[in-house]
Amino acid sequence: MRFGLAFANTGPYATPGGAAAVGEAAEAAGFDSLWTVEHVVVPNQYASTYPYSPTGKMPGAEVFDIPDPLVWLAFVAARTTTIGLATGILILPQRNPLVTAKEVATLDKLSGGRMILGVGIGWLEEEFRFLGYDFADRAARTEEYIEAMRTLWRDELPSFQGETVQFTEAISLPRPAAGSVPIVIGGHTRASARRAGRVGDGYFPGKGDLPVLLDEMRKAAEEAGRDPDAIEVTAGGAEVLAGGQKAVDEVGRLTELGVSRVAIPPLTYDVTAIGDTLGRFGDDVIAQS
Repeated sequence: MRFGLAFANTGPYATPGGAAAVGEAAEAAGFDSLWTVEHVVVPNQYASTYPYSPTGKMPGAEVFDIPDPLVWLAFVAARTTTIGLATGILILPQRNPLVTAKEVATLDKLSGGRMILGVGIGWLEEEFRFLGYDFADRAARTEEYIEAMRTLWRDELPSFQGETVQFTEAISLPRPAAGSVPIVIGGHTRASARRAGRVGDGYFPGKGDLPVLLDEMRKAAEEAGRDPDAIEVTAGGAEVLAGGQKAVDEVGRLTELGVSRVAIPPLTYDVTAIGDTLGRFGDDVIAQS
C-alpha cells in the first residue's frame, strides 16, 4: 500500500516555509505523493453545494489561501527529490487543455517524472461562470481534454479534431519524462467511476460507497476493452487517521477492495510539528502496511 498526503497546499502549507516543510516531512516519512486542491476563485456566498461536507460549504468559508496547484508543486519539487507531485484534483474543464498539457509536461520533465495529474469536473457553478466556461458540458469537455492532452504528449505531429478542441500538427515540447503523465479521475458519483473506467489511469473517489463505485469503474473499463486491474485506485482513509493497529487493519481492508494508495490530510496544521507528526505516522502505519 502507498500513502499520499492530501490537501497539501492548504492552511499554513500555502506559505513558502510551510510548503517546503510539508513536502520534506512527507517524503522523509515515506509518503509516496502530495495531493493538491484547486479553486481559481471562490465566489463570496456561493449557492452551489460543496459535496464533501454536511454543511454544503468548504471549510474556511470563502477566505483562505488556495495556491495554484501546479505552481505550488513546482515550488515543492525543488525542495524534494522522490515524492510524487499530484493534483487532487485539478478542475480540468476550467482550463485550456493545450496550456495545461504544456504546464504539466514541463513540471513532469523538470521533476524527473514525478507528476500525477488528478482531474475532476468541478462542482462550483459560480466559479465556472466567472471564468467564462460552460458548467453544463463540463463532463464531456473533461474527457475530450484528456484525449487532446495525451495526443500532444504522445504524437510527433499532434493533431486532434473534437467538439471543443481542434488542432493540426501542433507540436508541444517538452514532452513528459516517460512520454505521458498518469491521469487520475476524481469524483464520488457513478458517472465519475465510469469515466475512470473509460479513460483514467487511476480513480480517486472522494467519498461514497467504495465497493459500488469500484464495481462501476471495473464494468466500464471492461466495456471499453480496458484492463480494470490496470487502473490504480486511491482512496481516503478516515479510519487510518487514528494510527495504531486500527489503522493497519483498515489499510488491509482497503487493500482487499483493490485500493493501491490511501490519501490522508496533513494530521497537523502546526508547521513546526509536521515533521514529528508525519514521522510517527510513517513508523506506526506506513512501515507496518
